[in-house]
Parts: sequence; C-alpha cells; structure tokens
Amino acid sequence: MRVVFMGTPDFAVPTLEALIEKHEVVGVVTQPDKRKGRGKAMAFSPVKEKALEHEIPVYQPVKVREEAFVQILRELDPEVIVVAAFGQILPKAVLDIPPYGCVNVHASLLPKYRGAAPIQWAVIDGEKESGVTIMQMDEGLDTGDMLLRREVEIGENETAGELFDRLAAIGAELLKETIECLEKGELKPIKQDEAAATKCGMIKKEDGRIDFNRPAQRIHDQVRGMNPWPVAFAMLDGQPVKIWATRMTEQQGGGKTGECVIADPKKGLFVRTADKLIEIKEIQFPGAKRMEAKAALLGHQLLGKVFE
Repeated sequence: MRVVFMGTPDFAVPTLEALIEKHEVVGVVTQPDKRKGRGKAMAFSPVKEKALEHEIPVYQPVKVREEAFVQILRELDPEVIVVAAFGQILPKAVLDIPPYGCVNVHASLLPKYRGAAPIQWAVIDGEKESGVTIMQMDEGLDTGDMLLRREVEIGENETAGELFDRLAAIGAELLKETIECLEKGELKPIKQDEAAATKCGMIKKEDGRIDFNRPAQRIHDQVRGMNPWPVAFAMLDGQPVKIWATRMTEQQGGGKTGECVIADPKKGLFVRTADKLIEIKEIQFPGAKRMEAKAALLGHQLLGKVFE
C-alpha cells in the first residue's frame, strides 16, 4: 500500500519502521527542525532521521493546511495516511485525500486522554492501565472512530519513559494489523463515547514541582510521570533539586510535610508527606549528576531540612 507517514518524536519511529518493512512509504511529514542544546544547533526530529536513513522524501510544513502542501500530498497519491504523534490537526482537505482515509496511532485508551501527553498524564493520575488506540481521523482532536485498541497494565513503579517505550512498540504492531484489516475491509469502526472523554494538555516544567502536602501516592505517581522529562523537583535552600525516583512506604513519621525525617547514607532519604513517609531513591542537586540518594547523602547533610 502507498503510505504517507506523519510523525515527529521517538514514539512514532517504531510505527514508521513497521510501515517501511511492508509498505511503500512515499513520503514522511514531520515538524520543522528546531534548535536544541546549549549551542542551539539545528536538530532533526527522530522521525526525520529515520526517514533520511531510508532515503524517503521528507516534508516539513509549518502548517499542513497550507494549500501548497495539500497539493504536494495529492501528488504523492497515498492510499492511506498514517499519523503518530505528529503535532498538528489535519484539515478536511488532507483527510479527504487517501481512499482509506487517515489513521492515527494514539497512546491512550480513547476516549480518555485525548491530547498531547497521554502517556505522562496517565501515569501522573495514577491510572492502573493504558494502551494504544488506532483511530480513523476526523477534524477533531482525537475524536474519530476507533478501529483497534490494545490495553496494558501500568506497573506500580513504571515511569512514563518506560511506558512510552512499551506503547511505541505496541502501536507499531497494532498499526500493521490495522492496515491489513483495512485492505481486507474487515474493520468495524466504533464511535467514541463523548460522555467518557477526557483531555490532557502539554507537560510543562512547572508541572513537575512537588507539593509534599499531598499524599505519598500522588507524589510517587507525579515523580514517575515526570521521568524522563521534565523530571519532578522540589525547592531546597532556595535551589531546585530534581527527584528522579521514589518508593512508597507504610512508615509514619513526625515533623512537618517536606521535612527530611530520615537522611542516612545506610538507611536512605525519607521525607514526610501528607499521610506517610516517602523514600527518595534517586536525586540530582544543581550542577551535579543524577545519583542514588544514599550516595548523595555522603556529601549532603539533609536531616531536618525541608523541601518546599
């Protein structure tokens, strides 16, 4: 099948690879290059790098609704357009081009978590399961009919990054199955239940700030959901300290919320929350590397200090 693929981040790469294996990918559409790092060098998206590796033409329109770009898509003459974490909503002019329509690989169990960061918000919200939904796209934001979906359990200590990798692989496999069924006419689209729909926005760095007045479970979920980006943090002595990993405990402890009530290189670092102590397993002080909290305590006296 002739395919145009639209995607941008790492999540989309396995899906592109799956398409390259079995179909004719006549073009890849990704977001414009951005400047990154301290040197502000221009960086390609992961999807662009993969497309160039396979010598597939790459297109990077600022807006896909521009008529000049829509005409390019018409000339590519795809039978289907596959979208995975692309970053723009497709207009009707694009949706109407391929005879099999446009299908989207979305990393949530729709209709929950429509929007930009479904994997992270599912973890932050303490969801017990997530998954991938393959959707027939319409003009709305993740509102189209569902074609196939697959559920997975979220581990109690699983990070957003770990779930991201699992769902990226599942999405690629489910997409292959979807296209096979499309060709055979075996799919029965299912409308989404609008009453059950939820939306999620982009993750901002400030979303990672920990409030130790919240219960330990909520903090643990926040830390998992912010790993590997932007990383949860709390203020200590006026400086942001990144908290990469935590562990739930059943220990009770005195002191005020945010206080380091146990801070010992052998026992570990335990902080008071609204309901119990939470152990900080991995920490990163400003200007230092990420490290195990027990190792960090060899050089930092934290007993009695308060995270804010």
